[in-house]
Parts: sequence; C-alpha cells; structure tokens
Amino acid sequence: MSGHSHSANIAHRKGLVDAKRGQLFSKLCRAIYVAARIGGGDPNANIRLRYAIDKARSVSCPKDNIERSIKKATGEMGGENFEEVIYEGYGPGGVAVLCEALTDNRNRTAGELRRVFEAAGGNLGASGCVSYMFNYKGLFIVDPKHVTEEQLMEVAIEAGADDVDLVEGYFEVTCDPKIFEVVRKALEDHKIPTESAETSYIPTTYVDLDAESGKKMSKLKDSLDENDDVQNVYANDNLPAEIMAN
Repeated sequence: MSGHSHSANIAHRKGLVDAKRGQLFSKLCRAIYVAARIGGGDPNANIRLRYAIDKARSVSCPKDNIERSIKKATGEMGGENFEEVIYEGYGPGGVAVLCEALTDNRNRTAGELRRVFEAAGGNLGASGCVSYMFNYKGLFIVDPKHVTEEQLMEVAIEAGADDVDLVEGYFEVTCDPKIFEVVRKALEDHKIPTESAETSYIPTTYVDLDAESGKKMSKLKDSLDENDDVQNVYANDNLPAEIMAN
C-alpha cells in the first residue's frame, strides 16, 4: 500500500460534496435503495443498508430522502429498477480503472462511460480486464490525532484486521470484507473515530504518472464522478505531487 494514499482519494470525494451536493445525495440514495431491495428495509437486520445510511448521514443527506429510498425499495412507494454493474477500463498511461455503478440501463451507462474514457485517452474494456489487479478489502481511515499507531495496531489486529499503515498523514486499516463489521465495532468500542469506513477495491500494483498523464487521469476521475450512475471509482494511479496538491 505504500506510495499511494487511499485517504487522498477519499478527501477528493469529500471535496466534491459541497459543489455537487444534490448529485451526491442522488447517488447515495440509489445505494440505499439497492441495499434495501436486496436485504430488506430494516438497517438493524441489513448491515449493507446500515452502511449506506451511515454514509449518507455523514454528508448530511436529508432524512426524508433516505426514508423515501427505503420505502421505494420495499414497495411502499413506486420505485426504479437499478442493478449493480462494475465497468472496467484503462486510463491514461495504462492505469487500471474500476467503476462501481447502479444503473437502470446497462447499454446507456456503458456508452456514456466509453465516451468518457476515450475523451481522456483511455478505453473501456471487457469484464475482467483489470479487476484481477485489485483486492476487495474493508478500509478504515483514522486520523493519528485520535490514537497512536501502537494502540490502533493492537485494537485492529486483535479484531482480525490485515494491516495498519501510515500513509500521507493518515492511518489506513485494511481487513477482509467478511469481518468489516467486527473491526468497525472494535474501533467504535475503543472510541477510535474514523474519517471513513467502507469496503474498497485496493490495487495490488501502481502506475506512476508524469504531470501530463496525471492531469488527464485526474480529469477522467472527475468526469466519471460526474456520471449519475457511477457510485465509486478505483484506480491504480500514483499521481505526481503537483497534481495531488491541486
């Protein structure tokens, strides 16, 4: 994990909240809808729904929006028919890119994403073309001002986490997604707050980009984020420091 900051990606997404709040709320409510449709509308019995609600609340998504999404999913209100799709492709410099999407029209979304990739000098690929370069993990971001590395390591590893790394000023705790809730509860019980707690696709290798390719890659990520169907974007890029600072 060294050399690449997942916390930087999270901070980037948080930076989009104020500028695109309405669009973000729409995406988060789609995630709530799908979670409730799959596992039921009770967050106490549906961990995935609870995560989706917590994520929406963390950016002050209105309570009415959250409740309406659950009601649509459980049949109390008319609802859409979204499905989960992972789109894969290559960005500038051969960067591997995964896009998690919730869409009601696969062909429309694929066409839109293909144009976005091509505009950035990349291309949308076939299923499986880059996913083998990522591991699906639970990921927690912790600010060091709340806990020492030794304390965090003791709590996280005892709960079954894989590793604790200090990357660009933040601790990153990774674990098997199957024990995500166990690790989350352990951190909560020891009053260790998290900047972010989510499942994530973490690259196994990274591609170092120069300034020109870095600008194109940053623009590609922004364009993918702007697509209403795209929920999350993961890439194995190492952006130059001057691009990360902008």
